[in-house]
Amino acid sequence: MSFKIAIIGAGSVGFTRTLFTDLMMVPEFHNIEVAFTDINQHNLDMVTTLCQRDLDENGVPIKINATLDRREAFKDAKYIINCVRIGMLEAFEMDVEIPLRYGVDQCVGDTLCAGGIMYGQRGVAAILDFCKDIREVAAPGAIMLNYANPNAMMTWAANKYGGVKTLGLCHGVQGGHRQMANALGVPQDELDIICAGINHQTWYIQAKYKGEDMLPKLLPAYLADEKLCKTEKVRLDILKNFGYYSTESNGHLSEYVAWYRKREDEVKDWIDLDSSWINGETGGYLRVCREGRNWFEYDYPNWLREPANDYNDTSKRSTEHGSWIIEALETGRRYRGHFNVMNEGCITNLPYESVVEVPGYVDGNGISIPKVGDLPLGCAAICSQSIWVQKLAVEAAVNADIGLLRQAMLMDPLTGAVCNPAEIYQMVDEMLIAEAQWLPQYAEEIERAKERQKNGPAIPHKDYKGVRVKEKSVEEMENNKAEARKNAAEADKAKKRT
Repeated sequence: MSFKIAIIGAGSVGFTRTLFTDLMMVPEFHNIEVAFTDINQHNLDMVTTLCQRDLDENGVPIKINATLDRREAFKDAKYIINCVRIGMLEAFEMDVEIPLRYGVDQCVGDTLCAGGIMYGQRGVAAILDFCKDIREVAAPGAIMLNYANPNAMMTWAANKYGGVKTLGLCHGVQGGHRQMANALGVPQDELDIICAGINHQTWYIQAKYKGEDMLPKLLPAYLADEKLCKTEKVRLDILKNFGYYSTESNGHLSEYVAWYRKREDEVKDWIDLDSSWINGETGGYLRVCREGRNWFEYDYPNWLREPANDYNDTSKRSTEHGSWIIEALETGRRYRGHFNVMNEGCITNLPYESVVEVPGYVDGNGISIPKVGDLPLGCAAICSQSIWVQKLAVEAAVNADIGLLRQAMLMDPLTGAVCNPAEIYQMVDEMLIAEAQWLPQYAEEIERAKERQKNGPAIPHKDYKGVRVKEKSVEEMENNKAEARKNAAEADKAKKRT
């Protein structure tokens, strides 16, 4: 087979090497054309060197074209895989730390809440630029597989305004599926699930084992598990109150709703710091991303000396959807997964114009999305509130509309529960100014924000630091090199680390 794949944001070792290895485990793909592109030459060089060495040691004749020129990478590409983090860890820190000054405590801050909304302002502007280049230089009908967060906002903007068919991909469904199977004591590949909702707020509306409905057994199984009772307090409370289990982790889910992180003295009651950041630690994902990046830089010479990834060991192929989708489209082998797509009536009690995460089937005939119908009413209510925040945020980013941006913050469940309008207005100004270099569409509004910040009465910041775990230095990570390497290499940083 001969076609071209381009990976943008290829300096991300976790995503790029994982996804590229998955692709190379498809024998028919050993003659395709590959381009990596990034804005950081150093990161791009490191990841390209690793992946090219894997290719060479597996006897695959592909030569990766690594370039800072995005249009060169996209030229004639049939598939574009988007793994970018606009603003990198510098902006990510602002997404977490500035809202914390106003009492908005986020575990991640990359999907909803104040951090996710601002991340969307940066990401939407960038993805529309990507789409313009794809339309102009990529192969006709090129498909973008979007892994970048906030996934729903980015996928929404690319499909509605970018003119590029875009599928949003995430590993949340697979992670929850694995956990549920373990809790129920059944093999994961025999637990048949259907999920539906929106990215990071998707619901297991079906779980069957040998034809038996396992949903009624979920809560008893989790309550009987001493560890899960401790680490999944938010998810279990949602399950008790709404009747369905959510795909997303304890920490992520806690920042999408109004109830668990709005009172500083109660945050610790809903999280667990003993086993993993994903259980709710303030800024937990930012911490492990920084640790992973620092370790990769430090340990990189050792990565070059270790054995290459073995493309023949297909047992190590990841559950990330990207390679399986491309394989299905190109070879006709059928693949079933859960994808983020424009709703357009798939979930009938969510807005027609929204991005939903639902089951999909892929084969040589293309991507097929079956109609789900109505979500359970309570689940639909939770998703609907988030969808309106997403819509406000997307339209704000596209039109550089600070009024819509403020409204998105006001309507966000956790941000609105913690902050009054005056605090939100000031926080928005502060974030726009701090992140100005990644927000070109807001240039005029940022100048107005600077004037307001200079002349207006300032609302004092709160002296609140959240519930944190100390970030490890590379010297401290030396004590457990295997764990540090897993963290740096893994695309899904919520996976069990031991």
